[in-house]
Amino acid sequence: MLKRTILLLTCAATPLAAQIPASEFAARRDSLAARVGNGVVIAFGGRTPVTDFGTFHQLAAFHYLTNFDEPDAALVMIVRNGVGSPTLFITPADPRMAFYYGWRPDSAAVRNTLHMMARASTALPAFADSCATIGLPVYTLDDFEDADFARADTLTRGRVFVRELAARHPGIVVKNAHPIVDQLRARKSAAEIALLERAAQISSEGHRAAMLTANPEHEYELRAALEYEFTRLGASRPAYGSIVGAGVDGTQLHYMKDSAAAKPGDLVVMDAAGEYEGYAADITRTIPVSGTYTPAQRTIYQLVRDAQAAAERNAKPGSSAQAAQDSSVAVRARGLAKLGLIESEDATLDPPWHADCQHQPASCTQAGFWMIHGISHGLGLAVHDPAQFSYGDHTYKPGDVFTIEPGIYISTRMLDALPDTPKNRAFIAKVKPAVEKYENTGVRIEDDYVITQTGVERISTAPREIGEIEALMKQRRRIVP
Repeated sequence: MLKRTILLLTCAATPLAAQIPASEFAARRDSLAARVGNGVVIAFGGRTPVTDFGTFHQLAAFHYLTNFDEPDAALVMIVRNGVGSPTLFITPADPRMAFYYGWRPDSAAVRNTLHMMARASTALPAFADSCATIGLPVYTLDDFEDADFARADTLTRGRVFVRELAARHPGIVVKNAHPIVDQLRARKSAAEIALLERAAQISSEGHRAAMLTANPEHEYELRAALEYEFTRLGASRPAYGSIVGAGVDGTQLHYMKDSAAAKPGDLVVMDAAGEYEGYAADITRTIPVSGTYTPAQRTIYQLVRDAQAAAERNAKPGSSAQAAQDSSVAVRARGLAKLGLIESEDATLDPPWHADCQHQPASCTQAGFWMIHGISHGLGLAVHDPAQFSYGDHTYKPGDVFTIEPGIYISTRMLDALPDTPKNRAFIAKVKPAVEKYENTGVRIEDDYVITQTGVERISTAPREIGEIEALMKQRRRIVP
């Protein structure tokens, strides 16, 4: 317990991360204008929440450009020859509702703090109509809640507004500004990295707290330990729905019910992190409920950890992100073959989802069936944020902040999901005894990294080696029910 106290006090005493100055937000708008050249940018922020579960949270792209974190706002920027003139359209709070949810800044406050012109949102339609007559293309930033679900989130206020604008002005050209803004967001500034480092520190302490939770009997007890520590250390909210899955639940990648029993002998996959000043960390640890890994669990865990280490060695400035992915896959494929969980490193099967096995055989490998997901994504204002290695030559560059998160998930119910084909029947017959040996073993290890001018730095510090985790969990204070 003393060791834990020292760790927490050290983290709590860390100076607060630097805030992002107003000049940086202005520079972002200038960079967008330079890339647009000539056009009208129309961006919409989030709407007033229609439930009382949580406070308003601004959409990532809108916050990135404006730093205006109030609902029902829009940004219009007229760009000529690479120079933009931004105007923020804001909606005042209803006087009665303001006593419930607070007052919003007025136009004068916006001008003083954000250094932008501001007008009432009621003036937006007429202003947009006047812009449409200029003859410039319209670049839109759609107001979907999350980029991962943008295709499903189609009936947003912004999309309806732009659709109606185009109907009133049939000659205008409408373009998507998200690819431009995403590439700007991909390179993190020093101020952004400081916020991400703080988010990772807070989140790491949350995982330590979960490892020290006395004899948990349910998944939600571990979630409570994680999220309590995030909040105690200054996180504004969880960065995403906390995933705490014990036993078979740990083989479901985005399991968020967190309501089942956590029994001795189970592994628990804890994919949870906090958000600090809008910036998200993303950390996963897999721990034994009993505090000690079984021999079978140690084998799979170490295989995943070795795969993460391989990717780390290949994550450095100028290196290919695909090389990091491939090295992680190769380590796991060799290990799975040795354990009898696949027929060979490059053996294939007929997957239960659509895949082009002829032209993309890697998507149909037996090894890939037990791995299922990639190992990396960017971090920032969204937990799945743009990264520079997703563009251009697909190499790591200074300013990239990202995860490395290999996993292996084994259960007989996955075999049951395979279509009944001769190839799959042969695969099942060969590997089923090994699958039963490792039944309901899900392992994911995820850390956060920054690419610097000279290398890569891991910024999440929760214990991840088998010996470290077991040693920390031995410090749990046993509570007799």
